[in-house]
Amino acid sequence: MSTSDQDREHRAATIAHLNDRLRLSPAPGWMTTSGVQAQGAVFVRQAILAVGSFNDFPADNDPYGERDFGAFESGGERLLWKINYYDRELRNASPDPANASVTRRVLTLMLASEY
Repeated sequence: MSTSDQDREHRAATIAHLNDRLRLSPAPGWMTTSGVQAQGAVFVRQAILAVGSFNDFPADNDPYGERDFGAFESGGERLLWKINYYDRELRNASPDPANASVTRRVLTLMLASEY
């Protein structure tokens, strides 16, 4: 394995770790759409728990190994979640998603029908 391949793998593993931290702690940085909210508090809580326990990252759905997207069923609904990387001011894309000091992550949880 070349050094550049090792660097890419290390970078992806760092991003995946940071994404997992956000995914496992629904706190600031999480957004739920109006469609999810309309399903009620119990549904929202179950969906948040499902995101936290999500662990299905096949290569065709996670080609870069960053664990930044998932799709699942909950309460009879198909849901999607996606993590996006922004600069600290949430104005532009992050200059380096592997660097937590310059990146703010936002996880959006939505009904598949809202996509």
